[in-house]
Amino acid sequence: QELRPKSLDIKQEELGDMVEKEMASTSEAIEDAVRRIEEMMSQARNESSGVKLEVNERILNSCTDLMKAIRLLVTTSTNLQKEIVESGRGAATTQEFYAKNSRWTEGLISASKAVGWGATQLVESADRVVLHTGKYEELIVCSHEIAASTAQLVAASKVKAEKNSRNLGRLQECSRNVNEMAANVVASTKSGQEQIEEKDTMDFSGMSLIKLKKEEMETQVKVLELEKRLEGERVRLGELRKQHYALAGPCDVAEDDGDAKPAPAPRRGVLKKPPLAQKP
Repeated sequence: QELRPKSLDIKQEELGDMVEKEMASTSEAIEDAVRRIEEMMSQARNESSGVKLEVNERILNSCTDLMKAIRLLVTTSTNLQKEIVESGRGAATTQEFYAKNSRWTEGLISASKAVGWGATQLVESADRVVLHTGKYEELIVCSHEIAASTAQLVAASKVKAEKNSRNLGRLQECSRNVNEMAANVVASTKSGQEQIEEKDTMDFSGMSLIKLKKEEMETQVKVLELEKRLEGERVRLGELRKQHYALAGPCDVAEDDGDAKPAPAPRRGVLKKPPLAQKP
């Protein structure tokens, strides 16, 4: 019973309806995601300003572009699916075709669900990021998930499609566009995160006079500590060089300096002829 395909427990007409309902549900989820992003954009403009507004707009714009690319992907996938059914069912009905190719149908349904789920999760993560209650890393993970589910949908459609199908070529082009838009979301998220973190560390506008004075004193202490540490490291470097010179000798040290040649050791009395009264 565990090895039997799940679709065998579903009636033929139900399996065909599931495909159409799931594709329609995915399209509806994407449309809802686009509307929610537009609402978030309007809210961000009313509640934020400066760097935060700039970052939020950039992230939300990239999410909007990704949603549009996914919407086109789903539309193209639906057209290809209809083409596959029409060319492969012969005299059978659409429901009979889906039932006959139950495993392929289940793969198509699973891929469509994954795309819709990824779009919904992306919008929820973007909402939390704009409200400063979520993590930027969530957006990055959701973008990767969308790229993976897109590849799954293309693979499921490609199994039954004709090699020369125009809709298949369009679907593959849409898939590349989705991957590119997902990469843009990742890039805008990372740059926005760095920009926000840099601003937060240097933003003193909301501090009182006492808080500013305290921060100033703590910073002075850190500067003195770093200067003392730097001086200690310089002394340590000097001692290391002295020890290196003592162990390696002047000739080896000079050779280590590059093209400098070691000074020849003096040879006393070698070039002078000894007096006759002395033995050489």
